[in-house]
Formats: sequence, C-alpha cells, structure tokens
Amino acid sequence: MTIKLDGATADRFARIALGHVEREYPHKPGHVLAAATDLRSPRESHPVFFGSFDWHSCVHGYWMLVRLLNRFPDMPSAEAIRALLTRRLTGESIAGECATFDRPMNRGFERPYGWGWLLKLAAELEAAEDRSFARTLRPLTDRIVGRFCEFLPLATYPVRVGTHYNTAFALRLATDYGEAVEDKALNDLLRTTARRWYGKDANCPAWGEPSGDDFLSSTLIEAECMRSLIPEAEFSEWFTHFMPNLMQCEPKTLFVPVTVSDRSDGKIAHLDGLNLSRAWCWRSLAISVAETDARRTIMNAAADRHLEAALAHVAGDYMGEHWLASFAVLALEA
Repeated sequence: MTIKLDGATADRFARIALGHVEREYPHKPGHVLAAATDLRSPRESHPVFFGSFDWHSCVHGYWMLVRLLNRFPDMPSAEAIRALLTRRLTGESIAGECATFDRPMNRGFERPYGWGWLLKLAAELEAAEDRSFARTLRPLTDRIVGRFCEFLPLATYPVRVGTHYNTAFALRLATDYGEAVEDKALNDLLRTTARRWYGKDANCPAWGEPSGDDFLSSTLIEAECMRSLIPEAEFSEWFTHFMPNLMQCEPKTLFVPVTVSDRSDGKIAHLDGLNLSRAWCWRSLAISVAETDARRTIMNAAADRHLEAALAHVAGDYMGEHWLASFAVLALEA
C-alpha cells in the first residue's frame, strides 16, 4: 500500500522543524571570510536562516513548515508556524540575509543547492493564503533568480554528484518557483539548460551509486529534473532511452535501499536522505507513465521499499533530524 502524508505525520514533522529552525548551534558556516569583519555569529550573518545546523537546511525547514501549513492549516502546530513566520520573516531580517549574499566573496554561497531550496520556499509562500511573506522574501528571491540567470549560461557542464553540488536537483526545485510566478524567462533558461546538460544522455549506468555520503541519486534526480522541465511526449522518449532496462530492474543499485551504519555521523546519515530522495523520484517518475504501463508498478514498489527503510529514522540524532523530514515530505507527497 502506498504510504501517504496525513495530518498526524505532518504535525509530527512540523514539531521537529520548529525545534531546530531557531536552534543556532551547532552550526556549520558556508561562506568565505574576506576580512575579520566578516567573522560573525550565525544569527548576525543570517537573521532568518541561522538555525538547523546550516543555512540550506534551515531554508528547507522553513519550506516544509510552510508546505505543511498550506496542506493542513488546522493541525495543532499551525499557530506556532504562523508565529514563527511573523517573528522571523520581516523586511529587516531579509535585508540582513541579502547583505550576506551581497558580500563580494559570496558569489558562490549556497550554489546551487541552497539557491534551489530558497526558490522552493518562495514558491510555497506564493501559494499561501497570506502572500505577504512571499512579498517580504522577494528581495532575496530576486537575488537568487538573478544568480541562476548569471550562472547557468556559464556552466558548461552539469555536476552529477549525489550531494549539494548536484545541478539537476537545483534545476528541479527552481522549476517550481518559475511555474508558480509564471516567470517565462527563468523557465526557458531552466529548460534550455536541462536539455543542454542532459538531453543526449542514454542508457544510464549508475555505476557510481551509491557513494558513501550521497543523499541524491544522480541518475534519478536527473530523470526527475527532465520530467519536470520538458513536454510529456519528449520526456517519454528521453526516459525510455535513459533507462532502457527498467523492466528488468536495472541498474540494480537504484532499486535496493541503502544501509546506514552510523546515524550520528553527518555524512553517513546522508544515506537516509538518499533513500527518501530516491522514493520521491521513483514516485514522481511513476506518474509519468500510463497506469497500464508495467513500469509504474515497478517504480512504485521501489519507492515504497525506500520509504519503509527511511521513515523511522527521520528523528533521533541531530545529524539527520535537522533536515530529513523535508525529504520525507517530498517523498510522501510525490
């Protein structure tokens, strides 16, 4: 049976995020210090996204909270989420976030993973009943859109690793924002870039998967990126050539959940995220084929196996707890 997101699970995930998006320490900074004056506390550098161990995890913690609030506006934690947004998403705080991005040495700060998540958050705020928070975030949103538009034409090659630098994942998240605000220029750039990077890929080997700290399948997220960006008929043909042996459950590694040996190790704990992100991709890709297509059953079964392997570990150790619930929501809602 397909596992779905319900109100009780949503509230449990929301309470996990509420417990860490304002937790300043421990913290892993990700920007370059150009001078001693750049050495500031997380809260000083990032007046909104100072929690959750690192900037990008805090951003997607906020995304998950807004998403769950939009889906379940009457859940018990809803008022706490609304209070958080009122407290943190202010014009002054967003100006502080923009100032950090504007430092000369921060051109590549959070590229591309954090950029994608910021636009994913912006898209969810655009879908909220109260769109004032989307307007408040917009100065930072516009900066990130601008950085995508500057960077993508310069990026001759994609990055295919299973971690934060993966370019297909960032395109996939940015697509949600482009569609939400009907930004034709951004959508066209994302689509053109995806075709340029991945359009000729075929017979994916997946020989390097999984790597020891992956939380993304470079193969599956590429397919999900293409599914979201190119027309249905074009994708159908591309996907058939990209995974020609899917009916034989090949490449085999993509169909078997990974083992996590130590959840207190931040890198090894990434592998729980790999199980969740694979589930997200498998579920999303499954709906791209007809209900009568046997590949749909195979993909949904693979998604269920990966979900069952990971859902029990969303909370427990902070190395996973500060981010895994967001990926669980992606998978459960796919």
